[in-house]
Amino acid sequence: MTLRKFAGLGALLSIVMPSLAMAADEVAAPVLNSGDTAWMLTATALVLFMTIPGLALFYGGMVRSKNILSVMMQCFAITGLISILWVVYGYSIAFDTTGMEQGVVNFNSFFGGMGKAFLAGVTPDSITGSAALFPEAVFITFQMTFAIITPALIVGAFAERMKFSAMLIFMAIWFTLVYAPIAHMVWSGNGGLMWDWGVLDFAGGTVVHINAGVAGLVACIVLGKRKGFPTTPMAPHNLGYTLIGAAMLWIGWFGFNAGSAAAANGTAGMAMLVTQIATAAAALGWMFAEWITHGKPSALGIASGVVAGLVAITPAAGTVGPMGALVIGLVAGVICFFCATSLKRKLGYDDSLDAFGVHGIGGIVGAILTGVFAAPALGGFGTVTDVAAQVWIQCKGVGFTVIYTGIVTYVILKVLDMVIGLRVTEEEEAVGLDLAQHNERGYNL
Repeated sequence: MTLRKFAGLGALLSIVMPSLAMAADEVAAPVLNSGDTAWMLTATALVLFMTIPGLALFYGGMVRSKNILSVMMQCFAITGLISILWVVYGYSIAFDTTGMEQGVVNFNSFFGGMGKAFLAGVTPDSITGSAALFPEAVFITFQMTFAIITPALIVGAFAERMKFSAMLIFMAIWFTLVYAPIAHMVWSGNGGLMWDWGVLDFAGGTVVHINAGVAGLVACIVLGKRKGFPTTPMAPHNLGYTLIGAAMLWIGWFGFNAGSAAAANGTAGMAMLVTQIATAAAALGWMFAEWITHGKPSALGIASGVVAGLVAITPAAGTVGPMGALVIGLVAGVICFFCATSLKRKLGYDDSLDAFGVHGIGGIVGAILTGVFAAPALGGFGTVTDVAAQVWIQCKGVGFTVIYTGIVTYVILKVLDMVIGLRVTEEEEAVGLDLAQHNERGYNL
């Protein structure tokens, strides 16, 4: 009788235990959050909207009429090129954590592995996220839009004088050797060089703006000035386009900053609020600085101020409070105004559309002030308790990015110049890149 009882109990357990195990697996399995997924899909579309058509119009309106299509064409071609490179190996370089260990500096602290090359292992069921769970495919596309806009920003520095073929090759190499590694160092997690340093960069002040701004400065110096600069007038041909583009950037930037929360949560909401505050403050800061200095406020000035504010709040959007954002925006607007006007004239470099003056300088200002205003004692929402120590960490991140990006960009450009040449001929520059490079006109009257 006893043996029969044990046999019956064994049979019962054989039925119940697998069911319990399956139930445990179901509880442990990650569950996709549809609300967060919807927000990340929206944010991804907004960031792509920043490049095409936002940046294309912003830059297109600032060049002369004979070069409008060349700038827009570059933005569209970069969008296509980087999209493909991102899925082939860029995502893997930036976010594959193979070989990484917190506190250990090795090759993988600088450069991700190839485990995700060609998006190996990514399926519709692949889920990622920490604050929330959403498809890895959405995260890949979201980060792709960041990878797209960063090299596109560089276009503003060398506009109206670089060969289209040279531009494409330069962007492919620069993306591989500069953008993807910097993104890996800052955002990949434990074991990433600047991640382990404790650098705060919520949405790309270092990865996107300082990176692109410094590369732009190097590019405009290596290529040299436009023919006739600075004595020949080179006024923007359609500031209406520029203002429309700036408005698109402003709207799209909510996806850029609030989307970097990777969830539809309180951090995303605060990121949206501080982005609006800083952008408004920078627009007014630039406008009044120009008004006082030159006697009149300009449409180009306020549009540039808008972008300066958007840039400066980017690294801080997830950690600073409203009043910190106000200060960051105001300071960035005034400093970027003087750097894009007085400093550029004094040093004599031809940064055609102020990529360095707005993105490089704005990114540096924002990155450093993040270390100040992320402190809860100053209204922030970060974990900063020692402001001086965090500012030093931020300065280390800025300094490393400036040096690394500057050197590698210079080497890439000099080698390309020796091999294929970077610049169009004087005749092509005179007739305009629209006709010379694309056999088209922006305006047919």
